[in-house]
Amino acid sequence: MMNLHEQVRAYIEQNLVVFDEEMELGNDDHIFEQGFVNSLFAMKLVNYIEHDFHFQLDNEDLDIANFSTVNRIVALIEKKQQGAALHENS
Repeated sequence: MMNLHEQVRAYIEQNLVVFDEEMELGNDDHIFEQGFVNSLFAMKLVNYIEHDFHFQLDNEDLDIANFSTVNRIVALIEKKQQGAALHENS
């Protein structure tokens, strides 16, 4: 079973605008600054996260900084999952 970092990285690599076989996408690489993806990809990424991880992102979550690196995307997913778990238990 893939961990969150691997899942997110795999999704990004499958949807890159610039795909380079040699490219190694690190967990802290800024995917927008490096030109791997574009703004359309950002929308696809939001849909993917909401659909695959089963939660709604709020407007304050939709800061491009939250989606700029694999680590930040994973942190956002974990935060939302914890929030959802807390919500279910209260």
